[in-house]
Amino acid sequence: MSIFAEVPQAPPVAVFKLTADFREDTHAQKVNLGVGAYRTDDCLPWVLPVVKKVEKMIVEDNSLNHEYLPILGLPELRSAASKVALGDDSPAIKDGRVGAVQALGGTGALRIGAEFLRRWYNGTNNTATPVYVSAPTWENHNAVFSDAGFKDIRPYHYWDGAKKGLDVTGIMDDLENAPEHSIFVLHACAHNPTGTDPTPDEWKTIAEVMKRRKLFVFFDSAYQGFASGSLDKDAWAIRYFVSEGFELLCAQSFSKNFGLYNERVGNLTVVAQDKDNLARVLSQMEKIVRTTWSNPPSQGARIVAITLNNPDLFIEWKGNVKTMADRVLLMRDQLKAKLTNSLSCRKGNVLLMRPVEG
Repeated sequence: MSIFAEVPQAPPVAVFKLTADFREDTHAQKVNLGVGAYRTDDCLPWVLPVVKKVEKMIVEDNSLNHEYLPILGLPELRSAASKVALGDDSPAIKDGRVGAVQALGGTGALRIGAEFLRRWYNGTNNTATPVYVSAPTWENHNAVFSDAGFKDIRPYHYWDGAKKGLDVTGIMDDLENAPEHSIFVLHACAHNPTGTDPTPDEWKTIAEVMKRRKLFVFFDSAYQGFASGSLDKDAWAIRYFVSEGFELLCAQSFSKNFGLYNERVGNLTVVAQDKDNLARVLSQMEKIVRTTWSNPPSQGARIVAITLNNPDLFIEWKGNVKTMADRVLLMRDQLKAKLTNSLSCRKGNVLLMRPVEG
């Protein structure tokens, strides 16, 4: 009898099981609507031109080697990534109260942040602190915070199915009624899975209530640049909360906006009240990272860091991001038009359909 005989078979991760099924399907017109990733007309990831250019630069740089990175990650990546989220002119950065941890993708950033909050937020061992995630949300949010040790994970209203839009009233009610010091996971832009974001005025109201109710904000920024084509516009909510004096965490992913899905380049930006608080927070995060992955990988981190720190490459990258975002928006418009066109008319209770060309 194996000592593992009682281990139950875990169900497959649904979204990746769907990808596997897609690969095995032989239908000529199959379309993968699973993982939220940018794809070409051939249904393949797009290697950004700027990424190709930087990869060649790395290969030809004889000064590079394979030494371990610092536990908290590549400094050039961490500082540049935080600037992408907060802006070059962020007062918080100028005050020296912003730091970061390089992570294994956005998921790793969320997990390190969740583990830190469970251990140290508002005291120690905060397993009972409520963590609020939107209804619906990215399916891994619940699991990340649950596996980090939080016992009370609650949904907050977000999507109004009847109105087919944001449930602003529901969000505000949940913010008003949440216990003080509750943690709210907010999607910075391109909400997953609804694609619906608050307007700037709605974000301002959310921030006002969260400040008054002493609620903590943990931003998840997985799609910066993809919602509008503008990095600055898509970071508006994060920057506004910082301008309002919030201490916060922001998980960043460069999988989508760099097309570096398998490099797992993520960053956890920390905005603290002052330099002293920041130093102590990062010291504890370093302990968490040491027992999690010890040191992060460098290849993807160097690609992102070189791009973000070179003015010409940065401009080129923003152009690549806008190319992807514009195409996504165009495809959405075309899909809506085709769906609308497929509904010819209603006669009584009978819906007449006609095939869509293309």
